[in-house]
Amino acid sequence: MNQLNVLQRPPRRFDADKWRADFPILSQQVNDRPLVYLDNAATSQKPQVVIDAESGYYSKTNSNIHRGVHRLSELATNQYEAARGKVRRFINAASDREIIFVRGTTEAINLVAHSYGARNVKAGDEIVISTMEHHSNIVPWQLLCERTGAVLRVVPINDDGEFLFDDYRKLVNERTRFVAVVHVSNALGSINPVKKIIELAHRFGARVLVDGAQAVPHMVVDVQDLDCDFYAFSSHKIYGPTGIGVLYGKAALLNAMPPYQGGGDMIRQVTFEKSTYNDLPYKFEAGTPNIAGVITLGAALDYVSAIGLDAIAVHEHELLEYATATAANVPGMRLIGTARDKASILSFVLDGVHPHDTGTILDHQGVAIRTGHHCAMPLMARFKVPATARASFALYNTREDVEALFAGIAKVRQMFGK
Repeated sequence: MNQLNVLQRPPRRFDADKWRADFPILSQQVNDRPLVYLDNAATSQKPQVVIDAESGYYSKTNSNIHRGVHRLSELATNQYEAARGKVRRFINAASDREIIFVRGTTEAINLVAHSYGARNVKAGDEIVISTMEHHSNIVPWQLLCERTGAVLRVVPINDDGEFLFDDYRKLVNERTRFVAVVHVSNALGSINPVKKIIELAHRFGARVLVDGAQAVPHMVVDVQDLDCDFYAFSSHKIYGPTGIGVLYGKAALLNAMPPYQGGGDMIRQVTFEKSTYNDLPYKFEAGTPNIAGVITLGAALDYVSAIGLDAIAVHEHELLEYATATAANVPGMRLIGTARDKASILSFVLDGVHPHDTGTILDHQGVAIRTGHHCAMPLMARFKVPATARASFALYNTREDVEALFAGIAKVRQMFGK
């Protein structure tokens, strides 16, 4: 098709109602109201094809992988490794060897902090994170600093919740050994300029890990284009099962890192005198892995890829803009996080109402949101709030869901006499 025809072709309408029908949980009622699920940043719902993939594994091919010589083991191994290839293509890694299956983003970050950090970070070195990090991207680095004598540096953010790149430029130097930064803030929705962050860190020889838990469900991620050294994400936030996640790492770095845990597939040979370890990626996959989880994650990535992340991103951005514009007309409603580049998160507080009360009243209206500090207590302190209410959108949400959210907020304000 030539360019003129492409330009003349009307944009394809994103049919959220069609995709919504794929998610059986969304057809139920909660508190006698149709469920409006807006807690997707905590975990997304699962389409029937994903549910069927997990059920299919246990009902047809359940078996341990890699060393079995029987048919079921061969089938399970093939499906497991096929899923690794799907992940590699999904984030455009250079090799399947760079895809490590872990329990989730938290374990991925801990693996890098423990394994890479143990060999490459020493007293006096500096590790740089940002104010908007999730606890999972703070505490592992604090533990590493305690073990090694390294120093933690924190990049500030502005009142809109934006990463202050000029301050980052002042923090990074020859002592910087590692930079760990979130791609999309789970509490604010801010999208960080990770490519620029990585490029500057590399000028000083520092390695960079990107926490992509809130990014991969909402945007195309290309780890080779970003040139990140490590990238971590969780399956359950991208329509897959819980208990499985991915650590991407450049093969040269992973090869040079010591194992994180011992046993199972990470072994090549064991004697009482000495053990040797398997090649990538198995060196970091000790014990029997979450086979069903990996295979089902592959089904979730197939599902999202068939819809198209670009189309999903446009749809979610439209929902966020609609919600943001509506919020501007609600007296006493303050958004926490108003960055220019944002993913589909609306975090807010209502004057005189604790976020937990907001969440409880909304639940009575059938609207599920998240309230609390979102495992980002330093960020809450930055904005001088103990907690926020957070609505987060996914591909199956609609404008009607946004309207139900604000109808619930009106009910909250009415009950508190606002």
